[in-house]
Amino acid sequence: MAEVAGLLLSPFLQVLFEKVASPEFVDFFRSRKLDRRLLKRLEIALLIVNAVLEDAEEMQFTKPMVKKWLDELKDAVYDAEDILDEIHTEVLRCKLDAEFHTVATKVRKTISTSLSPFVKEIEPKIKDILETLDHLVKQKDVIGLKEGVGGKSSGRSSTTSLVKESDIFGRDDDKKSIINLLLSDNISGNDLCVIAVVGMGGLGKTTLAQLVYNDDRMEGHFDLKVWVCVSDDFDVLKMTKIFLEKLGLSTNGDSKSLDWLQVTLQQNLRGKKFLLVLDDVWNKNYSKWEAFSNPFRFGAEGSRVIVTTRDKRVASIMRSTEIHDLKKLQEEDCWKLFSKHAFHSGNSNAHQELEVIGRQIVKRCEGLPLAVKTIGALLWSELDVREWNKIQGSEIWDLPSDVIPALRLSYKYLPLDLKHCFAYCSIFPKDHYFEKEDLILLWMAEGLLPQVTGKTMEQIGHDYFVDLVSRSLFQQSSESTLEFGMHDLINDLARFVSGQFTFRLEGENSLDIVNKTRHFSFFLNQYDTTEKVLPALYEAKRLRTFLRLRHNYNTMPVKELVHDLLPTLRCSRVFSLCYYQNLIELPNSIGKIKCLRYLDFSRTAIRKIPDSICNLCNLQTLKLRHCENLTELPRDTHKLINLRHLDFSDTPIKEMPIQLGRLHCLQTLTEFIVGKQSRAGIEELGNLANLGGKLCISNLQNVVSPIHALAASLNDKKYLDELNLEWNDENNISESQKTVLDNLKPHANLKSLSIIGYGGKKISDWIGHNSFSNIASLYLFKCKYCSILPPLGQLPSLQSLSIVQFDGIDEVDREFYGNCSSSTKPFGALKVLKFRDMPKLEKWFAFGAENEGGAFTHLEELEIVNCPKLRRELPIHPPSISRLVIEECPLLVTSLLREEFPTGLQKLAIGGFDALESIPDRLMDFNSSCLEELKISGCHSLISLSSAGLPSTLKESGVC
Repeated sequence: MAEVAGLLLSPFLQVLFEKVASPEFVDFFRSRKLDRRLLKRLEIALLIVNAVLEDAEEMQFTKPMVKKWLDELKDAVYDAEDILDEIHTEVLRCKLDAEFHTVATKVRKTISTSLSPFVKEIEPKIKDILETLDHLVKQKDVIGLKEGVGGKSSGRSSTTSLVKESDIFGRDDDKKSIINLLLSDNISGNDLCVIAVVGMGGLGKTTLAQLVYNDDRMEGHFDLKVWVCVSDDFDVLKMTKIFLEKLGLSTNGDSKSLDWLQVTLQQNLRGKKFLLVLDDVWNKNYSKWEAFSNPFRFGAEGSRVIVTTRDKRVASIMRSTEIHDLKKLQEEDCWKLFSKHAFHSGNSNAHQELEVIGRQIVKRCEGLPLAVKTIGALLWSELDVREWNKIQGSEIWDLPSDVIPALRLSYKYLPLDLKHCFAYCSIFPKDHYFEKEDLILLWMAEGLLPQVTGKTMEQIGHDYFVDLVSRSLFQQSSESTLEFGMHDLINDLARFVSGQFTFRLEGENSLDIVNKTRHFSFFLNQYDTTEKVLPALYEAKRLRTFLRLRHNYNTMPVKELVHDLLPTLRCSRVFSLCYYQNLIELPNSIGKIKCLRYLDFSRTAIRKIPDSICNLCNLQTLKLRHCENLTELPRDTHKLINLRHLDFSDTPIKEMPIQLGRLHCLQTLTEFIVGKQSRAGIEELGNLANLGGKLCISNLQNVVSPIHALAASLNDKKYLDELNLEWNDENNISESQKTVLDNLKPHANLKSLSIIGYGGKKISDWIGHNSFSNIASLYLFKCKYCSILPPLGQLPSLQSLSIVQFDGIDEVDREFYGNCSSSTKPFGALKVLKFRDMPKLEKWFAFGAENEGGAFTHLEELEIVNCPKLRRELPIHPPSISRLVIEECPLLVTSLLREEFPTGLQKLAIGGFDALESIPDRLMDFNSSCLEELKISGCHSLISLSSAGLPSTLKESGVC
């Protein structure tokens, strides 16, 4: 099928062509005496519909008949892929049986393949698919689909760096108006003051609320600030719990009643002035609002609630004190926003012709910031005038649709591979945030990431993700740099293009599940009933994704889910029941779901993984994080030859299965537990050349020979970012451990290293060598026989260093700083330094008299705890220190109080010093001090903090 190689195929069609063209498929048909002409007919039919696919993707927004035709095509192609995946899996299983010499191989040799039930079922299935495709081919002309129609997809590099959060344009007056309402003393009397920001979707209501919420003036004016994203699920119990949790209070799981929660909230709000933001509210039920708001009426006068909503009726029901109608952006402000996203440095001066066209495009966005931002991102770095004219002149601007024209255009000009990855994201509810790595693994499991030479599927997924962020279709969470979400209107766009194939269970909408549904997720609250859910799921016989989204209630019965429903999902590729705390066991029948690529049972009570799971030869991802009752992995895990990610972080696995080195595709292995004697030896790691991310190697005391450590080939694992080396025998002092550690030298790309429980007297020379130029974090713990610290000052990128429980260290000598050149100062990048629990440490030498002040030039945090013999002054005096902790070091505190403290010190903690009577006045100087936090503990002779009074900058203090 070489003739299809140059076609612009959608990802799922391309996957089909690749499978059908493979020698394995051809051999399978020949050996099973199947009609090979079926392959040719399937190829031709798929080529014909592929030719009009671009036109259909564009016309689906405005012509229901085309949308229906496209859905029927997708349905047929899904079925075709399922059938071909069955054949692919059968071929793979035959190979594995031969490789592992199983009994099944001998059995198959005695069975006539022509009479095999599997073979007898395949041919009729393919014929059914061909019949459907032939019908769709005839229909394409009737509904007017044309070949080769459609705009050029944006050719921007998929490795574009993430777009930074935009400057906000045209909202200064709005911000000023809201802040005045927040700071005013007399706008609400004794009632709860609610300020509603009202406007249509895409106007920037949330952005305005964020601007106000993060304004510096809010910090000093309010005692408490809390942000809650509400969306269309105004659940009083859930929102009360969220509010309490954001105040740092425990809600004790699901057991507490609403009355208990609200009384607790009332007690914690009493007398405090708070700012609460309720973002994206849709509730029109006054009783719910009244029930939720009761505890807030006990806050101090001046407390405020900001509500953002699209509907004035919502604002009215919430008895809003003030309603701020957010208007569309002025055209010039829209232009500034557009320029920032469309041009390098936000400047269009060098492209006058593009500016003329761009201003016309901005007019068509009708003052909606989301539309302006999205179209600007679409045209980022595009300098071809013809492409700008295509966008400006597109008929989509004038066609009726529920989706904003600018967003439809943004989707239209996505490359085809990105269209399907974007559509898959409709499985996430509004206001749900996801992590990049998790989504990439889901895309991969669904076959949405192509396999190309020179790049892994994960790398391609990363490129796709970055591209979707750069186009403003994904946006980073304001609370976490690791989490991303979609604006509600963009979520609506994804739902439209995914159509009936994706279903999200939110509340009681289970009747909307149809036979075409392939992707299913659920997110339920405590009061949602699920009586109709399971029967409806049984109707979706070809489900590919079953995704339980975290942090919701265990409302679905686990027995029916796992033992009854799961075995029926024969086409499933993704199955996740993470956070399902009632899940204790899995049925053996899970091994019969041959298409599974992704399994996640993290944070469940599962006790054992059935051995049958090792029959899943397509499995790529297995997540078993935080499974507290799980102590072993399946014996034949090595048969999962396509496994790429095995994550059992914080799960008490006791030993590794043997022959794990056969998993050549493995990229993630969170821990390798070195076995005793004939069990899994560390040398198994030698064949896992693609390991990356984080790896912990534990029970290193079981390494029989240093040669085995060398055979692990850590020095060749260039994708590893973080490495933990752990010995678990406290009484083992052995010089052979030094040679083992020598041979565990990792690749120089490593960024973080931890060494725990090492029993040698000297740490290996490679630790501290300046060739490890990427190490930013180093944690050395419980190496209690070591008497010398390595030359860590030579590590040029080291930012965080912790040395804990080194019982044998009596001095920090000048070797600690290393042999740095005159241009490179020791510890020049270090920001955080911690010395803890070093009972013999007495002296800490300076870098050198001639170089005083040359080390630790950028240190921000210094923590020295339980070093009772350490005396004299510290050899560290950088003015950059902002946090200083000295506890259980009485001799050091004595000298410290005679020194000059860093002028920029913001946080100070002193503990375990009985002789301390007062804090030096120079530290508490009212005019010059920067101190914000002061904590003193175990200083029993303390009489007063300071005769000069407390500095005005102090925000938090504690004495115990």
